[in-house]
Amino acid sequence: MRVNPRIINQAVRVGLSAQALFTVSILVVIVAIICVKGFPYIDFAFIFSFPEDMGRHGGIFPSIVGTIQLALLSILLATPLGVGTAIFLTEYTRESAFTKLIRFGVESLAGIPSILYGLFGFIFFVIKLKMGWSLLAGVLTLTIMILPTIIRTSEEAIRAVPRQLRIVSYSLSASKWETIKKVVLPAAMPGILTGIMLSIGRAVGETAAVIFTMGSSLRLPLSLMDSGRTMAVHFYILAREGISMEKAYGTALVLVLSILLINVVAYYLMNKAIARYS
Repeated sequence: MRVNPRIINQAVRVGLSAQALFTVSILVVIVAIICVKGFPYIDFAFIFSFPEDMGRHGGIFPSIVGTIQLALLSILLATPLGVGTAIFLTEYTRESAFTKLIRFGVESLAGIPSILYGLFGFIFFVIKLKMGWSLLAGVLTLTIMILPTIIRTSEEAIRAVPRQLRIVSYSLSASKWETIKKVVLPAAMPGILTGIMLSIGRAVGETAAVIFTMGSSLRLPLSLMDSGRTMAVHFYILAREGISMEKAYGTALVLVLSILLINVVAYYLMNKAIARYS
């Protein structure tokens, strides 16, 4: 007996809606638990004071600064490298064994566990290049780690731009680079920003690779060669060592709110880019 297509369509819609609701519910539950347990310990002193007694007392100001420095510098390095590689693969080369090799390498890098990135950064940057546990070693390691995400998302976004737009630009005597800069990249900007946003979230929440390369010093990193501690590492150490679960939940709340703020800002910029292009 043939089932009515309307019934199938309604069933699929209900199923997909339930899956979406389940996904959002997980986020709401996680944020709610962290807010309930961490909010009582959030105050001005906690945000802007230095930790004391290995983090048992005091605040997390050095960890906030270290997180911002690490994520910002990593994105500033990875974005031009990633977007430039994507432009090269989509606009300046034809499909060949060389491009397939590059894509295979990028996809392989994307699947490597973060602990292996940390081990590589520790051996190469910390020991071989004698950088020591430093902000610079952490930045370079995270740059390598988030580079595949930016490359793949940027490449797919650029490929999604209709070829007709390029043809029209060429017909108006625009050069290849002018076409890429003024036509292709603005049209692909929402997808590129999505990749950057995902990379920022990964950089902010990373622990294993940061501990191996940047270290876990409670000092405020004042230069690229100083060691430091991010909020994710601070939370991990406080919870693992049982130093202070109250401070750990407070740190987790600040970290979650920071990631949510980054996502809101990124979506705002992405919508502005879409509106401008439209």
